[in-house]
Amino acid sequence: MITTILFDLDGTLVHYEYDDFLSAYLDGVAKKAACLMDPQRFVKRLLRATEAMITSMDGTRTNMQVFWDHFTQGLDVPLEELIPLLDDFYLRDYPQIKDILDIAPHPAARRLMEQLMEDGYEVVIATNPVFPEAAIHERMRWGGIEGLPYDLITTYENSRFCKPNIQYYSEILQQLGRSPHECIMVGNHTCEDLVAGDLGITTFLVEDYILDDGPFRREPDYRGSFEDMVDFLADERFLTAVS
Repeated sequence: MITTILFDLDGTLVHYEYDDFLSAYLDGVAKKAACLMDPQRFVKRLLRATEAMITSMDGTRTNMQVFWDHFTQGLDVPLEELIPLLDDFYLRDYPQIKDILDIAPHPAARRLMEQLMEDGYEVVIATNPVFPEAAIHERMRWGGIEGLPYDLITTYENSRFCKPNIQYYSEILQQLGRSPHECIMVGNHTCEDLVAGDLGITTFLVEDYILDDGPFRREPDYRGSFEDMVDFLADERFLTAVS
């Protein structure tokens, strides 16, 4: 029986084009850091440190530790100036991206989260943990799903692996004390989200804002629109039969 439902965030529960978000994010954070270092140099460092998180196999360090270890290599800007600046960016500037992208919450998203919790399911926001907690919670607010009692929200502070590393999903299972056949992963990325199937986790591909990584893609167990996914998860008899 399915007991635990993992949801990707961007493009799954919160609907927007991820490339547009990434462009707005990088532009905004680079402008914020411009008073301390060249914006292009900052973005290059940020992307290299992010790539280090994504490829890290070091389960002894959080993604946050990996990020800052790589970002600060050869850095001539004092961290006591840079970190407060970035904290202020996530507090004041980052929320404005919502208006740039004209994001509106999907009317069914919060209702779905609440219903699943009422029905006794464990609900996990299994977003790629390459952002700080503040940034992830802000995007959850964009989708109207913030402030609910989730069993886990993966962030770069509490995770040691990233998608599409299969260890990312193994770590979630370990934290929750669940086996793969008790879980279903819902997402829009044919590699990052569907790789959960390699562990034996059931997968559902949401096709509204699908991201396809070509040769690295996996085939889902189930697929359909956001509305199809809502109907799928609403059918308790079907979820019981999935495993």
